[in-house]
Amino acid sequence: MSLSVLLAAAPSPEPVGSLGEAAEQAGNAAGWVEENWSTWLSTGLRILLIVAVAITLRYLIRRALTNLIDRMNRSAQAVEGTALGGLLVNAERRRQRSEAIGSVLRSVASFLIMGTAALMILGAFKINLAPLLASAGVAGVALGFGARNLVTDFLSGVFMILEDQYGVGDTIDAGVASGEVIEVGLRVTKLRGDNGEIWYVRNGEVKRIGNLSQGWSTAGVDVTVRPTEDLEQVRKAITAAAETMTKEEPWSERLWGPVEVLGLDAVLLDSMTVRVTAKTMPGKSIGVERELRWRIKQALDDAGIRMIGVVPAQQDESAADPTAGVAAPSAYASATSPQSMATTPIPPANLNKQ
Repeated sequence: MSLSVLLAAAPSPEPVGSLGEAAEQAGNAAGWVEENWSTWLSTGLRILLIVAVAITLRYLIRRALTNLIDRMNRSAQAVEGTALGGLLVNAERRRQRSEAIGSVLRSVASFLIMGTAALMILGAFKINLAPLLASAGVAGVALGFGARNLVTDFLSGVFMILEDQYGVGDTIDAGVASGEVIEVGLRVTKLRGDNGEIWYVRNGEVKRIGNLSQGWSTAGVDVTVRPTEDLEQVRKAITAAAETMTKEEPWSERLWGPVEVLGLDAVLLDSMTVRVTAKTMPGKSIGVERELRWRIKQALDDAGIRMIGVVPAQQDESAADPTAGVAAPSAYASATSPQSMATTPIPPANLNKQ
């Protein structure tokens, strides 16, 4: 009895209403999908188109830059194969410079293309780009202040390479270090010093560059002789030695002009200096100066002309100070000095005295 009463009091299920609500929700979802599927499709196609265009454009630009760099290297190798090209073109220098420029251009092109594509994709999703760009600007400024040395090194390296201030094989004076350039990078330049050491110079620290391998160099030699020598004989001896040198290998290639006797550079009471100069191949001035000194010395010796400073002057022993070997007087030399009296032994006492 009680069970039948409970069943009668319980609410009866309404299957018809539940099915109707489910059908209504399904219909609403289908309608929403039907209304928005065209928007989704157009957005997806737009994103796919942006990605495809960005990847294709990036590939074409990078390939064009690679072909351009390869063509530059091939032209440099072709010119280097000629007789004159070997003196004017350094293939390794051109290769590293072109590769560095190509790497910078490829990186810049990839960053611009992919960055623009990413912004366009975000715009396709109806995302407001103004706060994002503002945040990126603030982050860029903070990064620039935090890594300003790295940015300075990178920008300095880019401009050094683009302006061709120096390259592999050049001998430079960078202020903080000097030597032969063995590698040029966007951040660091490697130099080999005179003693074989390798210097790593940050490009941002270089304030000035003295390139000793571009254009031409000047070899200068100072010939110091006695003031009583005949200047015409000195000139003839130097000129004869220089003419002989210009006709011999390899000096005929390293000398890019005649050896000139400029004249007297200094006149003193005990000497006079004759200045000799010559225009040489870049980086070969030191070797030319050494050979010039060698030949000029031989020519002057053959002519009986003595160079000042070659043979040291002999010291006249008769004129030496006779008191130089005498020691300073001692206080013990005088018998009446306090020091001598203090060191005098005390005589023994007379024991026989009554």
